[in-house]
Amino acid sequence: MADSIENLKWRYAVKKFDSGRLLPEEKIARLKKAFNLTATSYGLQPITLLVIKNKELQRQLVSFSFGQQQVAQASHLLVICTQETIDKAYIQRYFEQVKKVRGTSDEILDPFKRALIDDFSNKNREEVRSWAKNQAYLALGNLLAICAMERIDSCPMEGFDPSAYDELLNLSEKGLKSALVLPVGYRAEDDMFSKFKKVRKNLEDSVIDYK
Repeated sequence: MADSIENLKWRYAVKKFDSGRLLPEEKIARLKKAFNLTATSYGLQPITLLVIKNKELQRQLVSFSFGQQQVAQASHLLVICTQETIDKAYIQRYFEQVKKVRGTSDEILDPFKRALIDDFSNKNREEVRSWAKNQAYLALGNLLAICAMERIDSCPMEGFDPSAYDELLNLSEKGLKSALVLPVGYRAEDDMFSKFKKVRKNLEDSVIDYK
């Protein structure tokens, strides 16, 4: 536990990456697996991770990220996207995967499947988007924690133009919408923010114990 806490203390939102250092592929593979293992509502995983290591593409995305240079400097740029449509076919594919992995019978699965199909058929587009965006934040939190444990530097970003990202990355044809951005790599030695003390509430102001 002590190591985990120390790693979380070590983590900060990097303001300048060392553009000359690349993360090894095994580190990126670990982040991909961690993303895929993120808990999501109903287990539906309405999220997809883009892993961008094309420097020219990263440089183009800076202008759609309010000039934040970390997007270009980072070893890799991770973009968490949400599924635009959660319909009957999508839910049925999920339950087919459950059957394949667990061997669960239709008799057991069908009531839950019908309930989910009914639930999502009654949600409007914005309700589905809001629900999916919540799952994206779960994934971001998971990735930030794993980055800290792996000593991978990162900088979570909401400050970008999703529509411009979507257009440049051709996301609409994939049925996806960009939700969050996470440059990852190694901090630059001259990033002064790496020396700043972490500012948080006192623990007693952040946590309430019921006894």
